[in-house]
Amino acid sequence: MTGTPVHGTWEPAPAARWEDAFLSGNGRHGVLVFGDPNDDRVIVTHHALVRPNGSEDARPPELAARLPKLQDRLLAGDTTAADDFTDGRPLQWVQPFHPAFQVRLRSETPGAEHGYRRSVDFTTGEATAVCEGRSSRVFVSRADDVIVQYVTTPGRRLDIALDHRLPGAPDGLGIGESAVLTGDGALLSLRARYPGSDRAYTGVTLAVVTGGARSLVPPGLRVEGAATVLLLTRVRRHTGEADVLAEGRALRALLPGTEQPYDTLLARHLPPHRAAYERVTLDLDADPAERALPGAELLKRTRSAALLERLFAAGRYHLLSSSGMLPPRLTGLWTGDWDTAWSGAFTTDANLNLQIASATAAALPEVTEAHAALLHGQVEHWRDNARAIFGTRGVLAPAHTDGESGHLYHFSREYPLHLWTAGADWLLAPLVEHDETHGTRDPRTAALLAEAARFYEDFLTRTDADGNLVVVPSYSPENRPANASWATINAAMDLSAARHALTTAADYHPEHADRWRALADRLPPHRINDEGALAEWASPGLRDTYDHRHLSHLYGVWPLTEINPYDTPDLARAALRALELRGAENDSAHGHLHHALVAARLRDADRVAHALGQVLDGDYFHASLMSAHYPNRHVYNADAAHALPALLIESLVQSTPGRLVLLPALPRAYRRGSLRGIRTRFGAGLDLTWTPDTVTALIRPTRTVRVELRTSSGTSALDLVAGEDHVLTERTR
Repeated sequence: MTGTPVHGTWEPAPAARWEDAFLSGNGRHGVLVFGDPNDDRVIVTHHALVRPNGSEDARPPELAARLPKLQDRLLAGDTTAADDFTDGRPLQWVQPFHPAFQVRLRSETPGAEHGYRRSVDFTTGEATAVCEGRSSRVFVSRADDVIVQYVTTPGRRLDIALDHRLPGAPDGLGIGESAVLTGDGALLSLRARYPGSDRAYTGVTLAVVTGGARSLVPPGLRVEGAATVLLLTRVRRHTGEADVLAEGRALRALLPGTEQPYDTLLARHLPPHRAAYERVTLDLDADPAERALPGAELLKRTRSAALLERLFAAGRYHLLSSSGMLPPRLTGLWTGDWDTAWSGAFTTDANLNLQIASATAAALPEVTEAHAALLHGQVEHWRDNARAIFGTRGVLAPAHTDGESGHLYHFSREYPLHLWTAGADWLLAPLVEHDETHGTRDPRTAALLAEAARFYEDFLTRTDADGNLVVVPSYSPENRPANASWATINAAMDLSAARHALTTAADYHPEHADRWRALADRLPPHRINDEGALAEWASPGLRDTYDHRHLSHLYGVWPLTEINPYDTPDLARAALRALELRGAENDSAHGHLHHALVAARLRDADRVAHALGQVLDGDYFHASLMSAHYPNRHVYNADAAHALPALLIESLVQSTPGRLVLLPALPRAYRRGSLRGIRTRFGAGLDLTWTPDTVTALIRPTRTVRVELRTSSGTSALDLVAGEDHVLTERTR
């Protein structure tokens, strides 16, 4: 094979559905680009756009005074005791994420579509549509936080407007529109006030027109005979009224004094975007002819190496593009419908961590920082949760958040998410991994780890007959035992989280280390059930429910390293047995990817390949290469798209601060290739190349360290010196 992977995708026809529209974003603003030359639509989104629904002032339930009685009942064997541990409120959803409007350019003189092609370039973030000399180019600037669209339209008439009429838009949305001619174009605005609320959002577009005639045709601008049109767009959520003229002046201030303003704006955007995207690349030695296929056609070739190359590249691109002021939502940064599944929220008990799983190893600190922004922006609310529900110091994280509130109010009998105590540790794990990789100790992470440890100091007060601490109440998202209700005692995830939180906090805070490690040592061990599987609940009386999409009980395997084939082989075998018994339930994409990530840690390449095949064969990907939550492209959702790069990396290389594992779970179909730019948790960059016979690693250490090397050839010690590149080659058979 020759050539290199394609860093983009393309289609021979415009998008007919918003789910197939190409995506761009800067972690704040996002766009969905249809690319229709006769009805050019660009849907605008923003991370801050969540619709008030009455939950914006919701608080956690005040239940702490009732906690001792609940604990007594659960410890006495009452398996339904937690069913009424509530303040009686109904299930309340977080504020739903929604689109802003679409920038629409309609032509009254449609042209032929010979030579049509739309594409997105992952290296630049540009979505482009070209047709017979006409073109539209769109990107979202990381440098200037603005949506930039540049249209060449010689001799045509265009009507340009901001259109709020998108699927699911609520009745009673208070719309205000304005259009004002300027010396070189127009200033367009659209204000939408939420029904029954003082909150609103306003979009402002500055149009700069070259040549032709301009006139106002409410609610927008008509352009006739122009050579080019440049559109700069921003949207802001606010109370009161927005100052549209001030927003227009801010947009005009971005214009460079050059004849090619689009090129100058793009040049400012490229350094932060391209540098991040190009840090890591995957080459699976794919067929050049398949690499050249449009995305929708390539998706039909589910065993194509070219497909995995493109999905890896697209996953990195979309993950980067949706991360900035916040990490990716369930839908990344994009939606074309106000009726967004699960409120388009951040679901933190599985989905968010799966989506950002590749951030550290794949050298995207921008994603980790966005994740940190979400966590640290909610610390006060997390403290309120811990105090109100458990009467403790420290923090308790919610399983759902809209990005504004971290208060814990989304729960019900069937989803007792207010009793999930593992959340803070689960969400902090990516930040700890980042610190390990970079050899730093972020003081914000250190402070939040201390808060997690204080929570456990106050919460872990009950013991069993053997003197072990008991996590009570305890919840394994989002499952229940076969013979009990949802909230019980000693869920495996809670045990792993408590141990990890206490020991990690001890590492960051030596002054408290003895006390916190002693508390961790009093936690009970994991249990292996009668079927040889790691039990989801350590209490011997609780039976496992295997057919479920979540794999919370295997937190110790992935992303933690508490359970692994090298240090805890018995528990690793039990974890693999638990994985073998696990069903897919409703075929949620995140369940398949989570299954595969755990399998990779357990060195089961065949299981990795099977789980990956379930997703590739299940028609989970749209032509945009964004994914769906269910098979047959049902429910737009970013879990598979963003988690897939992490799975491929975990299959090829794994690391801890003291260990490097090469090709632990490579599916047999991908016999040769290269993965370049990976970061390891012992502070080295790594380029990996493999063939059917050998694996070669170029290691670039930034600190001096000895690590254990694991390959198919065996185990050895690897001594690395900071600043000295190290090349190793091992036989693979």
